[in-house]
Amino acid sequence: MRGVLETIAATRILPVVVLEDAGAAPDLAAALTAGGLRAAEVTFRTAAAADTIAAMAERPDFLVGAGTVLTPAQVDQAADAGARFVVSPGFSPAVVRRCQERGLPVFPGAATATEIQMAVDAGLETVKFFPAEQLGGVGMIKALAAPFRSVRFIPTGGVNTDNLADYLALPAVLAVGGTWMVAPALLAAGRWDEVTRLTAATVAAARSDTRSTV
Repeated sequence: MRGVLETIAATRILPVVVLEDAGAAPDLAAALTAGGLRAAEVTFRTAAAADTIAAMAERPDFLVGAGTVLTPAQVDQAADAGARFVVSPGFSPAVVRRCQERGLPVFPGAATATEIQMAVDAGLETVKFFPAEQLGGVGMIKALAAPFRSVRFIPTGGVNTDNLADYLALPAVLAVGGTWMVAPALLAAGRWDEVTRLTAATVAAARSDTRSTV
């Protein structure tokens, strides 16, 4: 678990990838790596998710995880494809339990104190805060972090270059999830140079606000 957290925390940026064509996965992984990132979350929002994870997992220098995981069966799909961690939009005891059985770090979505408490009870210390902006953004994370001092958050949803620094300034934020450097239109057009440019700019912006969170 700690190796996964350290890799994500090193840049504090976790791209959320929605890829329709698994054949583009190697180019995408190369573009993100060239921009300075070593991890990405590939969502199970397309039929190509498992194949995309498998292709990206072939790079020994890249950490690929599965996102939008809703069922234990998808946990198995992700694990069998080579995913190194799992992210879910909400807290599912069945998904968390299956991840733990498979030895996969899991970051379940949490929007309330009750859901965070459930994660803590399950032995977890990192949660996805989703959808971040719609739930109150930075102010809400500050409020939730006060009683849950050991919990780290990965806010996702509405995070962008305009508010990135505000989120990263919070000690409770491990990393932020976002799509701006891997926008579906860029991926569909194969604009890998632009993916690299946006990634490098984001990494540079995050580095100026970075601090140890692990």
